[in-house]
Amino acid sequence: MDHESQILSLRDAASLINSGGDLQSVLRDLVLAACRHAKWTLGSIMSIDAPHGHAYVIVRHDPTLIQRSLPDRWELATSPSIVALNRNEPVYIRDARVSEEFPGYRREAFERDYRSVLVMPMNCVDDDGRPMVLTVVSREITEVSAEDIAFIGMIVHLGEIAVEKQHRLRQEKQAGERLQRALLAHTSLLQQALSEGSVVSLADKVGELLPNAVVVIDFHANLVVAGRSPSEAHFDAAAWRQAVGGALNRQIVKVARGASEARQEETLFVDDGKHRLKLSVRVEPLTIDDEVVGALMIFPTPQQSGQLDQMLLDSAKFALSVQMMRSFVRFRFETRSLTELFLEVVERRWRDEADIVNRARRLGLDLTVPQRLIVVDYADAAKHGGGGLADPHHTLVRLLDQAGVAGTVIAVEGDLVCLVVGDNRESIRLTKLPNTIAAEFGRHFGREPAVLVSEICALLADYPTAWERCRRMIRIGRSFGRTGVFAGQDFGPLPMLVAAADVPDVRNFVDKSVGALIAHDREHHTPYLDTLFAYLREGCRSQACADAMGLHVTTLRYRLSRMEELFGIKLDTPEQRFAAELAIRLSGIIDSRLPETR
Repeated sequence: MDHESQILSLRDAASLINSGGDLQSVLRDLVLAACRHAKWTLGSIMSIDAPHGHAYVIVRHDPTLIQRSLPDRWELATSPSIVALNRNEPVYIRDARVSEEFPGYRREAFERDYRSVLVMPMNCVDDDGRPMVLTVVSREITEVSAEDIAFIGMIVHLGEIAVEKQHRLRQEKQAGERLQRALLAHTSLLQQALSEGSVVSLADKVGELLPNAVVVIDFHANLVVAGRSPSEAHFDAAAWRQAVGGALNRQIVKVARGASEARQEETLFVDDGKHRLKLSVRVEPLTIDDEVVGALMIFPTPQQSGQLDQMLLDSAKFALSVQMMRSFVRFRFETRSLTELFLEVVERRWRDEADIVNRARRLGLDLTVPQRLIVVDYADAAKHGGGGLADPHHTLVRLLDQAGVAGTVIAVEGDLVCLVVGDNRESIRLTKLPNTIAAEFGRHFGREPAVLVSEICALLADYPTAWERCRRMIRIGRSFGRTGVFAGQDFGPLPMLVAAADVPDVRNFVDKSVGALIAHDREHHTPYLDTLFAYLREGCRSQACADAMGLHVTTLRYRLSRMEELFGIKLDTPEQRFAAELAIRLSGIIDSRLPETR
């Protein structure tokens, strides 16, 4: 064939190859072009599955094909295809009938009546990503020159270009379809979120649309919704939902709250007696006005997520945030209204009792039945702890539900106040509830809060007195570093006296008695206050006090004389000694209550 004929043949081959509508048609045209223009009789294209050791026939060209069954799978050990791919060069078999190297071709050469074989490697892959080779055969022995190999190589190269174009077209088509599905999913999710539906129904919709298994957590509704199982080998859908609603519920909520400040990878440990496994999860926070209101927990799959999957995920997060906004706004309104109402009651700012009772009833609070106040002071615990509990309000609501106690939780000045029915039928349940609250908050914060239970408030006028007593006990508890559940009888009379008489006269008495001595000790690091207290504690016995402090009695007497000289402290009469000791004890209580005076 002269050069002009070869060029015309390549033009016809290029037109023929590019005329196909899909990859199968392109490969069929490629075999036809190679046989027709390079003067070969038969041809085929095979894909090579090297990990499994087989070559598969994708398309064939055999104009004289008799209706008979032909093998579509070849073992690579008997095929020259793997040799051509590994060497990236053609494999030429002059006469397959006498070839000892490839017995498979030798056997088929007699069955299908052909002699010469040429195997050309292709620098492209099929739909499954497997490399391919072009094989052409002739009925007669055909001598192949370098020009012949170059010519058919050009045809193969044109075919490779066409195959790559088909791959790009298929990828673009699939990307378009994914984009269309993502847009439809985005529209569907927004319609669901704006249709006055529930978080549960929207979570089910999200589980259907996302390629991953998910769990949706709504903090303000105290809701955990599970989708399909992340591990079908261990849980079916029903068993997974049961596990999420039971054994895994607390762990899921804790992980979601702990990771809600930023997107991060976490691990769930599953051990329900039947299964023990670790599940990797990614927690996506759901926010409203920069406040975390929930979380979307995603169980990753081995496939890498692309931009469209991320866009679908963002749509799901946005729709869930919109849906949760309703409960968020309702919760904020009710919480703020209850707080204002409670403060109005305990500060005695109401005038019409019937009006305040009706307003409370509209907010779900019945002030006509006897109730107790359970006050939870967790501010110091949150300050010293790790802050693993993001919403104490809902935690307290959950503890009430678990204990079977009807109550209303109100946030007041950094504390939580729980109003519970105070009749005798509830007394047994209320006995354990304060300790449960202290233990639960302590696990999350690393330090128990102060928990106090008031007397029964039968009348509206009882609430201010109960509230003031609880606040007073909290102040005393803070001064002594007390946490957990405690009451007024847990302290001695002196702290109670200070709490009841928290007026300027108490501080003036302390300042006039030992204020100058305390200031001198702080400025000059002298031990006068400790010496005076030890002397009074030992009944003003010099030798006993000196022995207790490890001092020489002369040193003790010198310090006492200096205190009288510098600060005018005299201990001659019982009244003077009592006043000095009382001032020292009061100073310790007042200063520990008021850190700014230390």
